[in-house]
Amino acid sequence: MPDSAWPSEWLRAALPLCVLAVVAEEETYGYAIAQRLRAAGLGTVKGGTLYPMLNRLEQEGLLRSSWREGAGGPGRKFFAVTAAGRAELPGRTAAWREFTERAIALLPSLEDAR
Repeated sequence: MPDSAWPSEWLRAALPLCVLAVVAEEETYGYAIAQRLRAAGLGTVKGGTLYPMLNRLEQEGLLRSSWREGAGGPGRKFFAVTAAGRAELPGRTAAWREFTERAIALLPSLEDAR
């Protein structure tokens, strides 16, 4: 399935956890997060979706942000995972895996769907 074909409700459900996982890899900024998600095959995540999500994760105490001067350009808002975010990630990941496994169990097999 091409990136552009993912149903938006699937992305809305998966993105907060994926964003938290990306930021847990390294401190980074919004555009780089969007590029990482795109490279992972999730498609293009627009700023109007990404930045409110980053703000919500920050309000939940899972991320923190700081502004840094840009090299020859405007400053960037960098995001880093907090200790609470790092502690929360394994549990949310396990819950997501269990949820998707249960959903998959309800679906017909690929052979049956043909």
